[in-house]
Amino acid sequence: MIRVLLADDQSLVRAGFKALLDAQPDIEVAGEASDGGEALRAVRELRPDVVLMDIRMPVLDGLAATRRITEDAGLTDVKVVMLTTFELDEYVFEALRSGASGFLVKDTEPAELLRAVRAVVAGDALLSPGVTRRLIAEFAARSKEPAAAGALAGLTEREREVMALVGIGLSNEEIARRLVVSPLTAKTHVSRTMVKLGARDRAQLVVLAYESGLVRPGWLG
Repeated sequence: MIRVLLADDQSLVRAGFKALLDAQPDIEVAGEASDGGEALRAVRELRPDVVLMDIRMPVLDGLAATRRITEDAGLTDVKVVMLTTFELDEYVFEALRSGASGFLVKDTEPAELLRAVRAVVAGDALLSPGVTRRLIAEFAARSKEPAAAGALAGLTEREREVMALVGIGLSNEEIARRLVVSPLTAKTHVSRTMVKLGARDRAQLVVLAYESGLVRPGWLG
């Protein structure tokens, strides 16, 4: 059972998401919060698998709450998905750097919301299906100057290749086709790369790919 915490200051939004999620046999809403402070307390108490976190909330905004969750060593299994009104919200880029596993627009189709929640828990996706690679390109363009690539020294050539493909937005299945390997092999390479770099999830792997200079803006095909 996937346990979800809903954090949004709009009760109508929470009610809509709750009705949809609770209707699924493998998902349950473990709790709700109307601001970032409540969300942080609820996460520590309930330990949900996924937090659907609104970016703009009173008391403590979603970015600050996400940062505190992802920096807490005791909450490493909690995945945060940011909720926003617009796909290219300027705060989305900061959210990914803060450790969010991805984001969803609030008017996303129900099937996409369910798919995204399941995918984030499985570790198989970076962003919601409604987000295009245009956003990844925009994120790359706004990222800071590439840092020294020394952090990648422990990676094999294949792992660097896989990390670059993750960085341009490819799924495990797409990576497998590109490298002519099985999806399981591709997933194994991605997992090993994340472990070596201490990346929390695919979102952080993408951030590292850009910030190390392994992938650069304009490389999207």
